[in-house]
Amino acid sequence: MIEKLHGPQPHTTIPLTPFTLEQVNILLVDDHHGKLVDCDVILAELGENLIEAHSPTDAFAALLKFDIAVVLIRVSARNLDAFALADMIRQHPRFCDTSIILVSAGPLNDRDLLRGYEHGAVDYFSLPIIPELLRARVKVFAELHRKTRQLETLNRGIRDLSSRLITTQDEERRRIARELHDGLGQELTAAKMTTDAICKLSRWPDLSSRAHELSALIDGALTQVRSLSHLLHPPLLEEIGLLSTIQWYLDGLTKRSGIRTVLEVRPLDFPRLPEELETALYRIIQEALTNVYRHSGAKNAWIVLSKDDDRIIASVRDDGKGIPEQVALLQPGTTGVGIAGMRQRLAELGGQLRLENHHPGTLIEVIVPFPTNLAFSASAP
Repeated sequence: MIEKLHGPQPHTTIPLTPFTLEQVNILLVDDHHGKLVDCDVILAELGENLIEAHSPTDAFAALLKFDIAVVLIRVSARNLDAFALADMIRQHPRFCDTSIILVSAGPLNDRDLLRGYEHGAVDYFSLPIIPELLRARVKVFAELHRKTRQLETLNRGIRDLSSRLITTQDEERRRIARELHDGLGQELTAAKMTTDAICKLSRWPDLSSRAHELSALIDGALTQVRSLSHLLHPPLLEEIGLLSTIQWYLDGLTKRSGIRTVLEVRPLDFPRLPEELETALYRIIQEALTNVYRHSGAKNAWIVLSKDDDRIIASVRDDGKGIPEQVALLQPGTTGVGIAGMRQRLAELGGQLRLENHHPGTLIEVIVPFPTNLAFSASAP
């Protein structure tokens, strides 16, 4: 009976055929050795990997060890409660989507069918089995599992690619910022020094006046180069941390756009965070505020950055015109590149994004899990 789950394993789970990357695993469960031989022979034509188990313990050992696509359980086994085993498999969080087929040695009635389906079975066969029908049913579930596994592999590849793209983008921003500052910035500085020298040495008032005009233009270009360099990759982020960098960005945003901003921090002694996390949070807040500037028509924006025992919460709220409901629900095809980038950064951190209309305005909130012991003080190197 099911109590044998807590007893010694009477039989070791043994793969019956070699496993390849193209195969899926099919588990055959029967407490009597050899009773499912017919199923072995019938399903062998599918070319999948067949595994036998002769107790609930063996069955769960196989489920934990292998990626099982389909489980066939013989109902009339003497010491095996097939319905209880099916129910336990279905209730386990790892196997709740595993396809379960019950095989009965006797005729089926409506009560048996209902009981099987109530305990998580997706199909029910009685002996004698029609080979073509059993193979066809198992093949459907095996193919479904194979496609699901391939899709999961593809999704992992897409996530990895997105992560590499974000990393590459951050590195490219850093490189361009450095080139602007060290290359173009230095050239403009040299040009200004030369122009200022002309202003001082020139004996012709008209030339001196033009030199002064040129010097002022170079000053403006230098200011723009420095601003662009800092926006691409603010050195403050590495030097003095996230809070000071956000405040610097808010000051600049207010000057450029006229949007009044307020930054609230909880707790007041907000700690320094690992570099990759500070970079991600800064980019997310920067993108949120860029959206406020471009799309909201807001006059005010409030930014809150808080940390408790196991998470960091950052929010940006404005008093603008709000967003369409489908965007707030993050429906596919309704969000732009900016929000998609925010979601990808958060996915890498295991975080969540929430959008909400506040009438007026919009709230963008991100939540990132973060154990307290990963933070380090601002004085840390």
